[in-house]
Amino acid sequence: MAVSATLHCLTGCAIGEILGLMIGTAIGLGTGWTIALAVGLAFLFGYLLSTLPLLKAGLGIGAALSVVLAADTLSIATMEVVDNLVMAVIPGAMEAGLVNPVFWASMMLALTVAFFAAYPVNRYLLARGKGHALTHEFHGQASEAAGLRRFIPALPTPVLVAAITAFMIGGLVVSVAAEITEPEVAVVGH
Repeated sequence: MAVSATLHCLTGCAIGEILGLMIGTAIGLGTGWTIALAVGLAFLFGYLLSTLPLLKAGLGIGAALSVVLAADTLSIATMEVVDNLVMAVIPGAMEAGLVNPVFWASMMLALTVAFFAAYPVNRYLLARGKGHALTHEFHGQASEAAGLRRFIPALPTPVLVAAITAFMIGGLVVSVAAEITEPEVAVVGH
């Protein structure tokens, strides 16, 4: 259960991190602002992925958010601290653009290290009836969703992990292909 909880948090963090870095890079934000955006979006998507099944199970938005905040905050915070520390330590990772293999390889490494850092946190919380244990009592009720709640998508963790993995491998492949096919341009000084 701790592995599943950690993978679930990791997918939300990865979506937010990658989206934040893509947006920050695309609009030319500085490193600090890009990191702040990525961390904010990691929390947003982490919370969103945990809130959807609770809404589908019949909880109101306020009740679902209070459960999710209690269940996921420590795990997401651990992942974000570790992920950003790893990215900061890898030379060139924070400055690498999205079409740079260093970015994608560094992100994969950072998220892997973040997973292994957050796993014991989730295991500790679950053993004490906290963390994702708070959300599990509602998960069986999702199949009984009625009305508009039946349109809330079910996003199983393995599907999310596969999608994030495929996206990151795709980013790496595209960036390697760009490196191979684009000749370096020499800049001549005046």
